[in-house]
Amino acid sequence: MEETTKRVYRILDANLNRLKEGIRVVEDTARYLHNDEQIASCLKSLRHKATLKNISSLLVYRDSVQDVLKKTISSEADRDELSKIVLANFKRAQESSRVLEEYLKYADLGIFGESEVFKDIRYKLYELEKKFILKHFEGISPSK
Repeated sequence: MEETTKRVYRILDANLNRLKEGIRVVEDTARYLHNDEQIASCLKSLRHKATLKNISSLLVYRDSVQDVLKKTISSEADRDELSKIVLANFKRAQESSRVLEEYLKYADLGIFGESEVFKDIRYKLYELEKKFILKHFEGISPSK
């Protein structure tokens, strides 16, 4: 397998993890902090939809030990309001779904059609972000 393809698999692995983690943080906030069954259920459904065929094959390319940006930066450590946690994790999930959408178009992977799944997830996350923020965090503007 070509080295570039191996690195693309690493990108897919990292972003799939990031997407599911971001959704889970918001899902748990909706579920346990706000008792919002509707939003929590929608997020849970999206998290389960966020998968790839042969996902275990991505593990071969994971290299978290050598990740050059694994250290937390100060802006990631500042979560003095619950709304910041929710917004940061919506953004994390949206950005990761975009990365997955784009890299799944890479022809050398031989994975066709899965790109649209992540595009759909991204757009649903945009709508859920708006709904969640407007419902539970008055005065906070979504998509900041």
